[in-house]
Amino acid sequence: MSTTVGLISLGCAKNLIDSEVMIGHLAEAGMALTPDPELADVLIVNTCSFIDMAKQESIDAVFGAVNARKDDPDRERQKIIVAGCLSQRFATELPGIMPEVDAFIGLDQITKVAPIIENLLGKQNANEVEKTEGPAATDDPRDFVTLKPKYVPDYTTPRFRLTPDHFAYVKIAEGCNHPCTFCIIPYGRGNSRSVPAGVVVDQIKRLVDKGFNEVVLTGVDLTSWGADLPGTPRLGDLVMRILRLAPDLPRLRISSIDSIEADENLMQAIATEPRLMPHLHLSLQHGDDLILKRMKRRHLRDDAIRFAEEARRLRPEMTFGADIIAGFPTETEAHFENSLKLVEDCGLTFLHVFPFSPRPGTPAARMPQIKGPAIKERAARLRAEGDAALARHLAAQIGQPHRILIENPRMGRTEQFTEVAFAADQPEGQILTATILGMAGQQLTA
Repeated sequence: MSTTVGLISLGCAKNLIDSEVMIGHLAEAGMALTPDPELADVLIVNTCSFIDMAKQESIDAVFGAVNARKDDPDRERQKIIVAGCLSQRFATELPGIMPEVDAFIGLDQITKVAPIIENLLGKQNANEVEKTEGPAATDDPRDFVTLKPKYVPDYTTPRFRLTPDHFAYVKIAEGCNHPCTFCIIPYGRGNSRSVPAGVVVDQIKRLVDKGFNEVVLTGVDLTSWGADLPGTPRLGDLVMRILRLAPDLPRLRISSIDSIEADENLMQAIATEPRLMPHLHLSLQHGDDLILKRMKRRHLRDDAIRFAEEARRLRPEMTFGADIIAGFPTETEAHFENSLKLVEDCGLTFLHVFPFSPRPGTPAARMPQIKGPAIKERAARLRAEGDAALARHLAAQIGQPHRILIENPRMGRTEQFTEVAFAADQPEGQILTATILGMAGQQLTA
C-alpha cells in the first residue's frame, strides 16, 4: 500500500508553488495525496511567517494537527512535517517549541520531501538521506546561490491541485537582494536567484499543452530576474521570449513588480503585446519620500507616478494594484496624507493595505513606533480610499465588452484582473467575451 500524504498550504502564491513542487515529487515517488489529513500517513504543514497574522495562523495549524493526533488513536502513527518560511526562519527554535513535530523542512530542501518521508517511516536507510533529524532548515537562506533542480512545479505530474485549474503560477525567481528595513523575506527565502529562461519557457509550453489559458509569473523580486544569469537578461527579455516561443498561450500575467526596475523591453511588451495582461501590481509601500527612504525603498513618490503615467500612456486600459503600509515608524499625519493622495495620483485600483507590525531583527523594529490605534485608523482610511477607487473603476466598465477567464462557474476575471459575477454557470477555465451589465459590491456583473 502506498504512503498517503496530506498537505496544508498557508500563505502567498510562492508558498502554493512550493507546495505544488512537493506534490510533484511525492507523486513521482508513488505517494498518494489525500485532501483529508485524518487519512494521511504523513501530514505536511507548509507555513508562512511574512506577517504576524500569517505566522500565528501557521503556528495554530501545526498545534492543531499535533492536538488532533493526540486526540485520535487512529492517527497515533501519523507523522507531522513542518515546511516553509516558519521552518526556515526559526529552524533552531522550533524543535524546542514543537517537540511533537517529526521533521522540519527548509525552503531549499522541499525537493527532498519524498526521501525525508521515507526515512521517517523507516522505509529507507537514514544514510541515504541528507540530515533530517531535528530541523532540516539549518542553512542561512542568504547563502543560497542557485535554485535547486526541479525547483519549479511540474503541473503535468498527477496530483491534487492547490491552485485553480484555470491558471498556473510559474515561479521565475526566488529571494531578494534588496531588503527593506521592514522586511524579513531575505531571512526566509534568501538572496535573489533566477530560473533560467529556457526552463521557464519549457514549463509554460507544457502548461499550454495541458490546456491552461493563463500563466502568472511570480517571485519575490521579479524585476531582479536575470541579474545572476549569463548575459544578465532582464524581465522584459523573458516576457518577450515567452510570448514569442509560446504563441498559443492566451494570457500572460505578471505579479508584483518594483516599478523603478522596469526595463525597456518590459515597457515595449506593455505597449505592443495584447497577450500580456493590462494589470500590474506595484510594490509601492508608501507615498512619502522621507518614509520611503526610511524603508530603504529604491524609488521616490514621483518615480511611482511617472511609471504609472507612462504605462497607462502605452496601454490606456492598464490597471494597477499596490501594496501600501500604514503606520510605518515615524510616520506623521502629513506623511500618511501623501499615501492617501498616491491612490489618485497613480490611478490605483486594487489596494493591499498592511498595518505596520515590527518584525524582530529588522531595522524598522528599532525605529520609534506609531501607536496601535493610530495605525488601525490610518489603515481603515487607506482601505476606504481603495474601495472608492475600485468603485470608480467598476462603474466605468458598465456597458463595456470584456474578455473574461472563468475561474469558477459563477465568477471570472477580466484582463484587468477585475472580478465578474455571472447569474448562470459558465464553462470553467475558458475565456469568453461578455458585456458588463452592472456592479455588485466589489465585482462586476455580466
